[in-house]
Amino acid sequence: MAITVVPIISAKLAEDAQTTQYTAVNCTTSVDKFTGTNTSGANVTISVNIVTNGGTADGTNLIVDSRTIAPNETYTFPELVGQVLSPGAFISTIAGTASAIVIRASGREIT
Repeated sequence: MAITVVPIISAKLAEDAQTTQYTAVNCTTSVDKFTGTNTSGANVTISVNIVTNGGTADGTNLIVDSRTIAPNETYTFPELVGQVLSPGAFISTIAGTASAIVIRASGREIT
């Protein structure tokens, strides 16, 4: 068994449509850190799903529901730390406003 520490989501702007941000491909992944920074001048919401292999992002796998992030605030998403994705599972997000929240995640891929 090999464990590799990786940026599972490189810093990027979250989209205002449900978007897959990371998929555990041929590995199990443990989330160590997930941050969202609001770079806009207004409150913006973001939701995060962790979806099992073959599933779709919906209310049954919603981990963070419309978390409001204030202007210039960084939220560290404690709800996501320690979550484990089995092979084929993925992280999906949707922001209330496009190009307002920078997301980034790091974790461990286990093969």
